[in-house]
Amino acid sequence: MVTVTSPRIAPKPTDADPPPLNIFRTLAHNRPLYKGFLGLGGHLLGGEVIPVREREIVILRTGWQCGSEYEFGQHTTIGIDGGLTAAEVAALADVGDGAWSDADADLIAMADELCANDAVSEPTWQRLAVRWSAEELLELVVLCGYYRLVSGLLNSVDVALEPTTPGWPDGANPVRRAPREPAP
Repeated sequence: MVTVTSPRIAPKPTDADPPPLNIFRTLAHNRPLYKGFLGLGGHLLGGEVIPVREREIVILRTGWQCGSEYEFGQHTTIGIDGGLTAAEVAALADVGDGAWSDADADLIAMADELCANDAVSEPTWQRLAVRWSAEELLELVVLCGYYRLVSGLLNSVDVALEPTTPGWPDGANPVRRAPREPAP
């Protein structure tokens, strides 16, 4: 397992109380990129196309598959607030059995396939297409792709978990651990 102790790009200092998340303070080094990043991310998190619970299943599973503790930790809280149980969150990190519905299992398969092969298989696509419209299918694929990008960014620049951000669930066997910002 890779364990990182400090960020490669330090977050920009701030006087804000509470301070913005480290991901945003790191992206602040490139304002045009930051603006575009927030635009797409804001749309995907807006909840207008994909319900929160299902969105968080895709994001958490993608974060796990990409080995991004920061992403997984941030979305652990969002996922629980959006209707996932702590056991379901842990199951998305291969800890225990999630006892998923077929619809949830299809979302997990989609994220796994996109992370492994950059494509959703025909059988998984056909099962998803029974439930989701063309608009929603596009959103799901872009959602997974966006969070693969976010996970790659977080892992590459080693963005540190905030002191109160959860990390991997107990019992998880991750490929990497993010640095953690010390408590004030």
